[in-house]
Amino acid sequence: MKQTKKLSLAAIMLAAVLSANGQKPISAPKGGKAISNELIGIFFEDISSAADGGLYAELLQNGSFEYSPADRDGWGPGTHWHFLRPGHSLGFMEPRMSAPLHPNNPTYMRLHVERVREFYDYQGWKGVGLQNDGFDGISVKAGASYTFSAFMRNVSGDAKQVRVALVEPQGWGKDPRLLAEATFEADGNDWKQYQAVLTPQEDCTKAALQVLVLNTGEVDVDQLSLMPQDTYKGHGLRRDLAEALEALHPKFMRFPGGCVVHGGGDGFWNTYRWKNTVGPRHQRPGLKNTWGYHQSMGLGYFEYFQLCEDIGMEPLPILPCGVSCQGTNGGWGMKGQAQEVVPMEEMDEWVQDALDLIEWANGDATTRWGRVRAEAGHPEPFNLKYLGLGNEERISPEFCERFKYIYNKVREAHPEIVIVGTAGPGSHPGNGDFENGWKLAEELGMPIIDEHYYEKNDYFLSSRQYDKYPRDRKTKVYLGEYAAKDKKLIDALAEALYLIHVERNGDVVCMTSYAPLFARKNATNWDPDLIYFDNERPYLTCSYYVQQMFGQSAGNYYYGDCVTIDNKTNLQEQSVVLNTNTRRLYIKIANASDQTKEVRLNLSRFGSLKPNCTITTLSGQPGDENNFDAQPIAPKKQDLKLKKKMNMQVPAYTFMMIEAQM
Repeated sequence: MKQTKKLSLAAIMLAAVLSANGQKPISAPKGGKAISNELIGIFFEDISSAADGGLYAELLQNGSFEYSPADRDGWGPGTHWHFLRPGHSLGFMEPRMSAPLHPNNPTYMRLHVERVREFYDYQGWKGVGLQNDGFDGISVKAGASYTFSAFMRNVSGDAKQVRVALVEPQGWGKDPRLLAEATFEADGNDWKQYQAVLTPQEDCTKAALQVLVLNTGEVDVDQLSLMPQDTYKGHGLRRDLAEALEALHPKFMRFPGGCVVHGGGDGFWNTYRWKNTVGPRHQRPGLKNTWGYHQSMGLGYFEYFQLCEDIGMEPLPILPCGVSCQGTNGGWGMKGQAQEVVPMEEMDEWVQDALDLIEWANGDATTRWGRVRAEAGHPEPFNLKYLGLGNEERISPEFCERFKYIYNKVREAHPEIVIVGTAGPGSHPGNGDFENGWKLAEELGMPIIDEHYYEKNDYFLSSRQYDKYPRDRKTKVYLGEYAAKDKKLIDALAEALYLIHVERNGDVVCMTSYAPLFARKNATNWDPDLIYFDNERPYLTCSYYVQQMFGQSAGNYYYGDCVTIDNKTNLQEQSVVLNTNTRRLYIKIANASDQTKEVRLNLSRFGSLKPNCTITTLSGQPGDENNFDAQPIAPKKQDLKLKKKMNMQVPAYTFMMIEAQM
């Protein structure tokens, strides 16, 4: 009996050390350097309508009637809604705020129905109500199911018959084409949520949702929603966009910004507060987005953490640390005058936000904030490891004072949390904020510092910034925002060269994330972006595929002397990375020149290397780029017989990756 127990324990221990592909991890051969295996992550900021109208799968716009001139000039409760009274019915709509569904979203719409008529030429369309066209139309698929929901209150008269329909508008004076419909009875004299499932029988890219009240009287409506039932892992995110993220194989996700974190150009009144984004959706107060539109907060901290868990990423939330963006009130270029600061006597509020976030993410359901998480549907902790404080603020004396205060308080309460600080905007040696940020990091013994820079491709083609960094620093680098300033193949190749140099310095740099991540067609605030999308599909840029190839080839040991490139210049780089857990070896070679390059491999130290492997190639002309009309650039994968010593040719304007098994 004792022997059986020992064998069982041995089996458990063996299973614990098996790698993801079912094989036992290996030891790294000599000559390698231990590097971070979390080099490739993603950075999500709600810019260019990345959340509402993007990753958040909600199909209606302004479903809570909270749009206002504070979001954008000319906006109001009725923005993106049309008033309807088909069949010459009579009535009107009225935005109201008294006795709302919830004080965090006080505006709702009252529908006054005075007369319901049906003329013969309207073919059954009658009533008084509203129409929403979503975000440049609503795209629906035949046979797919969509859940409509709304809170309603029957103010006067008998219970109301409500007709909900997906239609394709046909223009003024013409009946819409019916795609799907449902009816229900709104009988509650207090706020009550109603739902209906709509299943269109045809595809339509420019559908609209109509809500019509069919009886006279008054009805209040709020928090209208149309959500596809087919979302990413059932968690309310648009499937194709989330799957594009999953295919990057990211190790972490930084969120929610970016300038969104500390109010951007608006100041602290518009600061993102995480506690407003974790409760029921109708209780989450909306916020002006710093890029000039409205955030419904339907995509909030709960959804961010859930997405990290679904994809297998470490969450990296970023919190403000008492100092606003230096761009507040048009202050870019000013010497700190525009940087708002929280009075020191109020800093404990911001410290408590950080401590409560850790409790919400990691506490059990008996704690105050752990209970909030559990009640939202996630009783188990999210196991938060990283926490970012600040986002590229100017490293002023006021910033340093407040950062030290919140940093020390969080470290004292939670020494297990790895804090990520900031090196300010424009993180290059010689920049004043950069130098001050690093000075502060070394003074505090900060684990990780976040560097940001956007440059033209010639910088990434020629610079090897991290080769020159001191090797004895305790603080590691997170390159949190970077990109070449265009989306052509040559820009992606420049980024590939730079990332190979990052791998070479993976003992100094522990994380990277390209930025920005998403941009909606016709609503783009910033170019370039990694993924562009419309209602139908995403298109993936050349840079996306570079990120994907690096994400697929993560490892924990780097070898710099296994590949020789003849007549090498700054336009060629190579790396060999070993993942000892999965027993996979990755050889990456980038050639951004117009000449084919001869390359010699010597993989003799990798004794158990198997000859059957794959080679993935990204290649084209330097000016090639993907767009909504054509996507000529995409990786091509082939089988390859790999020898431990062999010569290869790498064509001009090519990035290639060989994946071998040990």
